[in-house]
Amino acid sequence: MKPGQVLSFIAGVFALMGVAWVVWPSGGIPVFGKSVRFASLEGMIADANEEKVDVDAVLGAVDESFVMKEDTLSFYRDFFLDNPNRIYLPGDDYTFFDGIFSEFERARRVGTTLRVAHYGDSQIEMDRISSDLRDALQSRFGGIGTGMFPALSNVPSASILRSASGGMIHYTMYGDTTTVRAPHRRYGVMAQLTSLSGGGTISLRSTTSKTAYERTKSFSRVSLLVGRNSEGFSAKLVSDTIRPEPTVLQKDTLGAVLLTWTLPRPVTKASLTLSGSAEIYGVMADGNGGVAVDNIPLRGCSGTIFTRIDKDMMKRSFAIDGTRLIILQFGGNFMPVAGSEHALNDYLEKIALQIQYFHEVAPKARILFIGPSDMGKSVGGRIVTWPRLPQLVEGLKRTSLENGAAFWDLYGVMGGENSMVRWVKHSPAYAGADYIHFTSAGAKVVGEALSKSFLIYYDFYNLRKTLPEADVRQFMQK
Repeated sequence: MKPGQVLSFIAGVFALMGVAWVVWPSGGIPVFGKSVRFASLEGMIADANEEKVDVDAVLGAVDESFVMKEDTLSFYRDFFLDNPNRIYLPGDDYTFFDGIFSEFERARRVGTTLRVAHYGDSQIEMDRISSDLRDALQSRFGGIGTGMFPALSNVPSASILRSASGGMIHYTMYGDTTTVRAPHRRYGVMAQLTSLSGGGTISLRSTTSKTAYERTKSFSRVSLLVGRNSEGFSAKLVSDTIRPEPTVLQKDTLGAVLLTWTLPRPVTKASLTLSGSAEIYGVMADGNGGVAVDNIPLRGCSGTIFTRIDKDMMKRSFAIDGTRLIILQFGGNFMPVAGSEHALNDYLEKIALQIQYFHEVAPKARILFIGPSDMGKSVGGRIVTWPRLPQLVEGLKRTSLENGAAFWDLYGVMGGENSMVRWVKHSPAYAGADYIHFTSAGAKVVGEALSKSFLIYYDFYNLRKTLPEADVRQFMQK
């Protein structure tokens, strides 16, 4: 074939493809169960003209928004009213967190431990985001250790190593078909429990990972949250600094009881030897005063399960474990079924019921809802924000505020629509190739932004201690 003929053939092929591109149905043509389609002209133009989210510029602006040029009322008023990275408060009440700030300060002084329960979906697995918030709070209010974790679990933590042996069965309220459901609703504050029969051992050891925060690498107080125990149930803590004397429960406990061992100095490992039968709702590795942050990931959960947990059990557990802040980080797992306005409204109604439930079972705690991150979906060959996600975020904000919970807009902090694509392409990558989950680096960015936003309110709380409250209120209402 002569060169001219080759050129004519190639030109003809391109011409035919051009015609096919113009006339091809936008939805494609089904072939053997698959859809064969061309990228649309509109999509290519939109992609070419799409304004790319500059992640570094967005996050730089987030960091800058937390910087106080002067510790003045003007800064806080502007932050609370206009800063997109703020925590939205019910009724714009800047005193919303005052009560727990006061209790956190007192906990450090008197040597008690108060808790933050961070519930979320797979975005917080491996102690992601929770670990950054924990370190920030412990740096201000005191405390060491990684907080509460289940006695037996197949979900590891990046902050503590744990293992268990003996007659134990792990029940989870939410999970895939491989998980085991309990024949009752007494799941407790971690939405899971371990049933002990005969006896067993729980071992815990601090991680030596360089990425873990130093405050998580030791603990000086170990607690066991148990219930439904047999008469004579005993638990013994063994470590390098404590004489192994068992704690014995002389009668059965229908509700929940907290067994605590205080060590003379921080340690990096310990083990609990258990004898008898009981339901174990959580193990805690804490310090002798300050704040603990409990990481409670529920993979695949959309945050609507809590009202199915026994209410009396939750009330009793929250009353004795000292929880003062409950964080609910959900919404992403709802997106695949958010196909209609009705489905969205139904989901928001269920979230309202969860918030009301936590108000009832933990009356001393404040509630903070964290909305979903941006999520990418392939539409016409392009990765774009899931349809209805912006609408969901606004709905969750409204629902939270109307039901007495604060709200933090993670979607907005990331940069809003189509920001996930740029988080994936960032160097280092801040999100994975599924365009849903953060990498460790991205989760750290999120955790630090959340911590800074929350502590802005604590800084304002401290400033107000030096000023007449009437003057503060008058100025903030201008």
